[in-house]
Amino acid sequence: MYALVKTGGKQYRVAKDDTILVERIAADEGAEVILNDIVMLADGDKVTIGTPKVEGAAVSATVMRQTRGPKIIIFRRKRRKNHRRTQGHRQDLTLLKINDIAEDAKKLTPAKPAAKTAAKKAATTTESAAKKPAAKKAAAKKPAPKAAAAKKPAAKKAAKKD
Repeated sequence: MYALVKTGGKQYRVAKDDTILVERIAADEGAEVILNDIVMLADGDKVTIGTPKVEGAAVSATVMRQTRGPKIIIFRRKRRKNHRRTQGHRQDLTLLKINDIAEDAKKLTPAKPAAKTAAKKAATTTESAAKKPAAKKAAAKKPAPKAAAAKKPAAKKAAKKD
């Protein structure tokens, strides 16, 4: 089984256990990402083409690492004008390992990791809410103004007599 996945403005042909290098996806290393924009699914002789995408289909992938592409040098010049501009660029990329391809996206939803992260977020928000009033009381005190240093007038230089 393979699928055509659209991400970062490009399309990739992926199968289970493939690794692909795509435009940067905002996710931590080791996190699971669900790609929903599936253009085509193929399972043996059964081919499903989306209009424009296959409804309900999804691809599950794990972020292996966040990396950068090779440096690209952009050099512009205008002949006979002594005009030259050099610019460099490195693209941010994400290395993905394809875990599973499913026609039904409901089968791919990872329930346990999402529940753990949601519980951690709830715990941190309650702790930060409890700490905020104490922080406001401490911030209510205004620092004492600094004493201005007395400035000395600049010494005048005596003119040389020859």
